[in-house]
Amino acid sequence: MPNISRDEVAHLAKLARLAVTDDELDVFAGQLDQILDSVAKVSEVAADEVPPTSHAVPLTNVFRQDVVVPGLSQQQALAGAPAAEDGRFRVPRILGEEQ
Repeated sequence: MPNISRDEVAHLAKLARLAVTDDELDVFAGQLDQILDSVAKVSEVAADEVPPTSHAVPLTNVFRQDVVVPGLSQQQALAGAPAAEDGRFRVPRILGEEQ
């Protein structure tokens, strides 16, 4: 059974640049012990004949087929624009760019 000390928690907190209080060191040590104990139990149950999985149920391709469909013409796309120029959207100049 894993046993994490307060000093180990303090060391981990220092590495992670976390400010923790003395009370938090005790709480986190207990929580980390529970986590490591749970992982150890799962490791005991895991068998070599059981393949590792990333999902509980098998996944199938959830993407739709890539089918070409007609899109908007240039005129249709620009019809709703507040401003257009030379067949393109006109937008305000940004970042102090010069022509």
